[in-house]
Amino acid sequence: MMKWVLTAAVLATTVGMAQAETEKAIVAGGCFWCVEADFESVDGVKSVVSGYTGGSTKNPTYKEVGRGNTGHFEAVEITFDNAKISYAKVLEMFLRSVDPLDAGGQFCDRGDVYRTAIFPLNDTQKAIAVSEKEKANQALGRDVVTPILAAQTFYIAEDYHQDYYKGSNLVLTRGGPKKQSEAYKFYREGCGRDARVKEVWGNAAPFAH
Repeated sequence: MMKWVLTAAVLATTVGMAQAETEKAIVAGGCFWCVEADFESVDGVKSVVSGYTGGSTKNPTYKEVGRGNTGHFEAVEITFDNAKISYAKVLEMFLRSVDPLDAGGQFCDRGDVYRTAIFPLNDTQKAIAVSEKEKANQALGRDVVTPILAAQTFYIAEDYHQDYYKGSNLVLTRGGPKKQSEAYKFYREGCGRDARVKEVWGNAAPFAH
């Protein structure tokens, strides 16, 4: 009986440690397809989900958010193993994957929906966010306009937005019919995302190519 109790205690401790290693980060960086594509390639990231947050409308749709009257941002929820990558590192990479000097949107996507933002989920994350923003200020020698906002409900976007960058469905683009994965590349290049990120961050940009 004693052996069983000790084993159960060890198992409980192990489970608790495993749970503690999983953490979430919510950020807005313009087009959520792009942020999702960037962070799904990062070691230690378990999943990235596209969605909406920061506004007042409950269960918003893509069309509603796009009209700009919900107050929501296009955002992503990043689930990561904090034994492999820290929240601070996630934010460091995030800030260097966007143009944090632009208060009017991101790249070719203009309007409040596409602004950058960080949504800390607790006081510890908030302190880290403040620190990482200040480091970005110092690195650029300019004021980063990306706000740190109180976390609100994160609404998962429609299924067709998830993993859009590697989808195989045929969609109509300005360049004609293309598979989603090809349409995504066409959009990202045409929007000038990577070009602008490299202009702002140079070699510090982790995803620009």
